[in-house]
Amino acid sequence: MSPAASIKVTDNSPRRIGVVEGDRRDKTRTVVVAFVARHPKYGKFTKRRTVLHVHDEKNESHVGDRVEVAECRPLSRTKNWTLIRVVTKAPMKLLAMTEEAGR
Repeated sequence: MSPAASIKVTDNSPRRIGVVEGDRRDKTRTVVVAFVARHPKYGKFTKRRTVLHVHDEKNESHVGDRVEVAECRPLSRTKNWTLIRVVTKAPMKLLAMTEEAGR
């Protein structure tokens, strides 16, 4: 039995929706969650982002896909999130561009 087989995600665990930026590692994805934050003193809105390392057991997501992830128990030093579902797939044009860049 693999350690990932016992991943349990409860209904009230934190969930985020982000875009896959890296899929080179086996069963691991890098997901970026972008948001807008207001500066506490000046009130200006700035773009911010959070990078999450996500466990993808079936390797079903690829670069550019919009995915939903949920927090789970630590699977490695940096991986504390697991893939719930792929919300939208990336256009085929984007997939072809990333494959050419990787060669």
